[in-house]
Amino acid sequence: MPRYAMKIEYHGAPFVGWQRQAEHPSVQGAIEAALKKLEPRDHTIAAAGRTDAGVHATGQVAHCDLDKNWDPFRLSEALNYHLKPQPVAITACALVDDDWHARFSAVERRYLFRIVMRRAPVTHDDGLVWRVNHALDPDAMQQGANYLLGRHDFTTFRSSICQAQSPVKTLDELRIDPIDGPSGPEIRVHVRARSFLHNQVRSFVGTLERVGSGAWSPEQVKSALETQNRAACGPVSPPQGLYLAQVKYDSDPFE
Repeated sequence: MPRYAMKIEYHGAPFVGWQRQAEHPSVQGAIEAALKKLEPRDHTIAAAGRTDAGVHATGQVAHCDLDKNWDPFRLSEALNYHLKPQPVAITACALVDDDWHARFSAVERRYLFRIVMRRAPVTHDDGLVWRVNHALDPDAMQQGANYLLGRHDFTTFRSSICQAQSPVKTLDELRIDPIDGPSGPEIRVHVRARSFLHNQVRSFVGTLERVGSGAWSPEQVKSALETQNRAACGPVSPPQGLYLAQVKYDSDPFE
């Protein structure tokens, strides 16, 4: 059975998350239903990461095994036709080796979190950003973020329902980027690592927002990390500002 890699973009608002659920709409379920239109049988696809309800993706990657040999471009076009009108798109497709795996072959994942600072409600970016009604200090946020870089026990920033075997991860990048965004002053948080714990990025962002607002000092982030206690974490940010932006492999299947 030929195996295909798919690069996927989606708006997370209508879905309970990536993972298929029997009675609720999911991104995985939408794509598997589209595959069933092409090859009438049940399909199971695997993704590089399971995003939560309301989380978006511009660079999710998944793979599927099909019965016939498809031209990758025609496969992506056919899937996009059957995915309409859902906010899911296959932006690239490639034939890969039988042992290639969207999750286990990945060597890096990158997330983006968008925070817009304005008192007025957002209109064009509604559901795509976290709006806060106060200014944030990006320099203080970066100072706090720097304490999280490297290899640590991230129990403090790990969901209580996280299924990872170990809370120890290596964080390669946590960069605070203030920009003049389309909806006003914006903080973009760029996060990069080989793998993440459940809710780790949203826990980082919620904690760093407290630093940016002046409620926490940057040094409190270091103290929270060292406690290895979930209760020391700041508030978890809402999901709508979070994007799975890119998944990297030793050899990019889409090049």
